[in-house]
Amino acid sequence: MTATLSRSVPIARAPRRRRPRSRAAAWAAVAVIGFFGLAPIYWLVVTAFTPDERAFTFPPSLVPTEITFDHFARLAQNEQLFGYLVNSVVVSVVTAFLSVLVSAYMAYAFSKFRYRGRKSLMHLVLASQLFPQALLLVTLYAVFSASGLLGSYGALILSFTTFTLPLCVWMLKGIFDTVPSTLMEAAAIDGASRWRTLHQIALPLAAPGLVAAGLFAFVRAWNDFIFALTLTDPDRQTLPPGLVHTYLGEFQTAWPDLMAASFVVSLPVIAAFMFLQRYLVGGLTAGAVKG
Repeated sequence: MTATLSRSVPIARAPRRRRPRSRAAAWAAVAVIGFFGLAPIYWLVVTAFTPDERAFTFPPSLVPTEITFDHFARLAQNEQLFGYLVNSVVVSVVTAFLSVLVSAYMAYAFSKFRYRGRKSLMHLVLASQLFPQALLLVTLYAVFSASGLLGSYGALILSFTTFTLPLCVWMLKGIFDTVPSTLMEAAAIDGASRWRTLHQIALPLAAPGLVAAGLFAFVRAWNDFIFALTLTDPDRQTLPPGLVHTYLGEFQTAWPDLMAASFVVSLPVIAAFMFLQRYLVGGLTAGAVKG
């Protein structure tokens, strides 16, 4: 009888440990991906601090033997680059503000209101991301030229806001979906209008998503090249085309100066990610699981 019971009771197996080979393969994949992602950044920094006479030596030196700050000194003396920087700040900040403002109202309407054609409008907003933005450049050029906006800040701001709205709307809609409807009902019972409910209850709860959407729109406007090169006058161009006009020539390219300028231009975006990382992660993950 005892033997029969011992046979019928299953023996608990010890949990399998992760094989060292699979762990080594995972770390190897991370190392390869990290190399391809960080190697260009490392080479940019090395070239920025390398003297001109050693920047084009062959074979190249992976570790700089001499360090110079002359490229950064020449960058600080270039007043034209400062104008490009001001243009980038103006266009990026206004684009981020408009993107957050418009997408917040659109996302709240999609999330909390029920009306005919709601799903069709949502799919239409998402479908606008299917078209390559470069294909719309000719159409936007003709529209802005006919309206008198070509060559102004408005052309860049409107085009960038149009491109960032779909993702911002869907991001904020997922966040507004997590806001309990009981809070809206309680506010309505207390006599609060829909306008007050949106601004005093929904928007404060969606603050991480607003920061994430604004940062996405800011980076999109800061890094754009083709629209900033085509839709504005030379004195209103942003940093990406401004760097090309300054350092890339027909017969010679100042690579160390270009790398130094690219390094400095990347610092504001890096600083924004570092200070807003907590809000960015919270905004991107808040609407992932509906509560």
